[in-house]
Amino acid sequence: MTYIHVQDESAARALAGELAGLSRFALDLEAAGFHRYTDRFCLVQISTPSDTYIVDPMEVDCDALLRGPLEDRSVEKVMHGSDYDLRLLDRDLDIRLKGLFDTQIAAQMLGVDSIGLAALLESRLGVTLSKKYQRADWAKRPLPNDMLEYAASDTRYLLELADQMLEELREAGRVAWAEEEARALEEHATGNEDGEEEDPVTRVKGAQKLSPRRVTALREALDWRDGLAQARDRAPFRVVNKNALLEAVMEEPRDAHALADVKGFPKGLAHHEGEELLRRLDRVAGLDDGELEPYPEPDRSGRGRPPPEVEEMTGHLKDVRNRTAGELGMDRGTLMSNAVLEEIAWADPGDLAALRRVDGVRDWTVEVMGEELLETLLEKGAVRG
Repeated sequence: MTYIHVQDESAARALAGELAGLSRFALDLEAAGFHRYTDRFCLVQISTPSDTYIVDPMEVDCDALLRGPLEDRSVEKVMHGSDYDLRLLDRDLDIRLKGLFDTQIAAQMLGVDSIGLAALLESRLGVTLSKKYQRADWAKRPLPNDMLEYAASDTRYLLELADQMLEELREAGRVAWAEEEARALEEHATGNEDGEEEDPVTRVKGAQKLSPRRVTALREALDWRDGLAQARDRAPFRVVNKNALLEAVMEEPRDAHALADVKGFPKGLAHHEGEELLRRLDRVAGLDDGELEPYPEPDRSGRGRPPPEVEEMTGHLKDVRNRTAGELGMDRGTLMSNAVLEEIAWADPGDLAALRRVDGVRDWTVEVMGEELLETLLEKGAVRG
């Protein structure tokens, strides 16, 4: 066994003591969203320079163990593709991680084509990771040793990988770029969702073309599925595929046997749980037109489609971005997204300070192409005027 399994408070206290004396460690989380109703985190992997630990949050108080070191900016946390994990920490433990070094961000700043952890470890360290448990159910207990070994491999090599990528960033003069992107990720990765809850019918392809009655029926079917999924602690798609629910709404089956014949609908589910769905669909069929809830209208609270001059200017700014990305050997979207370029076109900043204030603009992007963006705004704006 090449990891220490932390399953009780005594082992957790020992790990906390080791973390207290470290300036950096590697971190990863495993969640159960692919299998379970909620995507709660089910495992924490920590690698120090000497050991790898697998922490069971179902047995250990992870708030007491992790809050101090994770919120201490002076302690570097090496992660890979950390956005999802940061949101889980914020949502489930109210922990806002600071001091992030993300090897995926480093790869993006270096213009690496394959930025996945497995590809980076193989190309830089000659390490081949197994893919056996990519879709594993991390909420089940007990976890077999081979699953725990698989989890340990996600952090075991991260510190070494980070050292190598940091050296590459230094040679390229891009350390500050990666640091700024990591700070932005820390700031914006939050598990708290703002705004109104999304209407579930918007996640079903083709639903916007349905009549108000069928949209209302589909919404009922999705709500029925959600109730079963929550009661069973299963991911909703593992109860029944949403496309099968859409087929059921379209075919309007009158009994459980007809429901079982719907394409993709599990026969056992139809016979054992289908009566409630059929009752709900039948109730929708009897509603007055005024009681129906159609497909939601698109949100028009924003600016909507930009005027032609903004679209044209965005195109000119894209030319600058694309040319600069090519010179840097970097992905265009990594350098600056189309959405940020459109924000710049709307804002029409007159100097570098104003450009930096545009939402989504980073200091490092201003360094590499800020002057050219301003020149384009001035030149093309004058031509348009």
